[in-house]
Amino acid sequence: MNQNMIEIRWHGRGGQGAKTACLLLADAAFASGKYVQGFPEYGPERMGAPITAYNRISSVPCTIHSNIYKPQYVVVVDESLLSSVDVTAGLDPAGAIVINSAKPAEELRPLLKDYAGRVYTLDARRISEACLGGYFPNTPMLAAIVQVSGVLEPARFMADMQESFQHKFATKPQVIEGNMNCLTQAMEEVQSA
Repeated sequence: MNQNMIEIRWHGRGGQGAKTACLLLADAAFASGKYVQGFPEYGPERMGAPITAYNRISSVPCTIHSNIYKPQYVVVVDESLLSSVDVTAGLDPAGAIVINSAKPAEELRPLLKDYAGRVYTLDARRISEACLGGYFPNTPMLAAIVQVSGVLEPARFMADMQESFQHKFATKPQVIEGNMNCLTQAMEEVQSA
């Protein structure tokens, strides 16, 4: 396996933005000069159904074209998936899992099937509701995985996201500011056990 490659698996539910966050991470990594892959895997395509998405980020070309079975990092956008999906399957104990939860990591560890690696939590609901006025967990979880994994240099990531949001929300400057505040707050608040 390519030693320069970081593999990230996302678990969420349809409509929560896990796929969008995965693709935004790929775009930001590409803008930073990395080789990237970002793709979803769907089961039943409906709002609320479990979905999985994947990122490969590398300093050399990515020649693997399959799902990710042994990620270094896992992002869980919906805490309720911990009881129904084996989110730690294949997760490298030297890596980490980042979970959207108001609970401390120690309280969630028993749900992680004896995973011995680092566990991080972030209350993405509280942050997104405060910064964006609604529940959009993907934005804070995107910032959290960048902070935890170190896959991108934080200042460059923030600059790339600012540019992306300015393009996407050109007529809604308040949305740009809210998203940037959301990213900043998430990077500061993600915490481990």
